[in-house]
Amino acid sequence: MPRSRRHALGQHFLINEGVLRKIAGLIDPKPEDVIVEVGAGTGALTAALAAKAGRVIAVEKDGRLVPQLRESLPANVEVVHGDILRTDLRGMLKSAGVASLRLVGNIPYSISSPLLFRALDEREIISDAVILLQKEVAERVTAGPGTKSYAPLGILLQNEFEAKIAFLVAPGSFSPPPKVRSALLTLRRRLSPLHPGAAEEPYRAFLRAAFAERRKMLWKNLARRATPAMLGAAYAKLDLARTVRAEELSPDTLFALFQALHS
Repeated sequence: MPRSRRHALGQHFLINEGVLRKIAGLIDPKPEDVIVEVGAGTGALTAALAAKAGRVIAVEKDGRLVPQLRESLPANVEVVHGDILRTDLRGMLKSAGVASLRLVGNIPYSISSPLLFRALDEREIISDAVILLQKEVAERVTAGPGTKSYAPLGILLQNEFEAKIAFLVAPGSFSPPPKVRSALLTLRRRLSPLHPGAAEEPYRAFLRAAFAERRKMLWKNLARRATPAMLGAAYAKLDLARTVRAEELSPDTLFALFQALHS
């Protein structure tokens, strides 16, 4: 495929066989699994997963790759030509007749954040996710308070999933090599969220406001959403300093502040 076409789609094919084996081993497919792979590419990871999984649904946006994938992959692989951000995952779940799907893939950098929010939206039907994406995004997902990477995306995902960086992957493992390092991110759905309701839009909007201007005090960021009296009462209830910034507060404290402002 011409490099310009791959660049337009944000494609960096993983060609390091050792890394491919390591990823497949970490995913550890089972006969009862239905795995949805994002961006099958040349089918290298797809084939490794299909050797052990009951079924693999490979979603590939680039139509030029689809015929070869359909021709070369085994019968338990369904190749879907489409955009994972618009794919009907619940329809796939119903058709497969299983309780949940497993989400895996080497993710085009351009859709990393949208795909992670899609996983958050579909959290009820995704048991886990193992995805290769840029290191910076993986760090945002796994970051804790007091760090530069701490952000709403990670707070929301960690509320629903156990999030970990399994290992890093160097640019030379891809073709063409990206300009940044990549990381394998694992998300395993919690038995129950840390804070029920935290994935819904009201709390997402609260976090967007809280982190809107990181250098500003949280009070100033929230002043557009709450009166000084409301903020004062909530801060007093949680014993917060008026000078505190959002990035300094734990997810528990942020959610408690949200609840105090909406009680």
